Amino acid sequence: MPQNNQSKSSRPEGILIVAVLMILFGAAEVATGFTHNFIGQVSTTETTLSTTLGVALGLFYAIAGVLILTNRKWAAIAAIVLLCSDVIGRIGMVLAGLYPLNSFKQTFAILVGTAIALFFAIYIWLKLKYFEGNQ
Repeated sequence: MPQNNQSKSSRPEGILIVAVLMILFGAAEVATGFTHNFIGQVSTTETTLSTTLGVALGLFYAIAGVLILTNRKWAAIAAIVLLCSDVIGRIGMVLAGLYPLNSFKQTFAILVGTAIALFFAIYIWLKLKYFEGNQ
């Protein structure tokens, strides 16, 4: 069999790693939404709105991870949309005061967490060619 007819079933290792991390980070974001506390270091305001938005954004993140495991192009595009929504939602939560910027550690954690979600969206977009044959 020619090399260029290689099976699409062999998922690139990077996609699997990113998917697992997205699911784990999403679960952590859901937990933080409910507890308003991440490992005792980072916090959100303790309001119903903060809980609802935090949990929703965490679910976006985790669902995006599950979607890219399907190897479908439409799912990869949906994952990118969910990740971008997570980034926009985090920015909105900061602007609304639901993610307080009251310390360097808090600000740094929010910036890094948001940058990671954005990196994952860009990574998936750069790997869309892998999903192309799987409509």
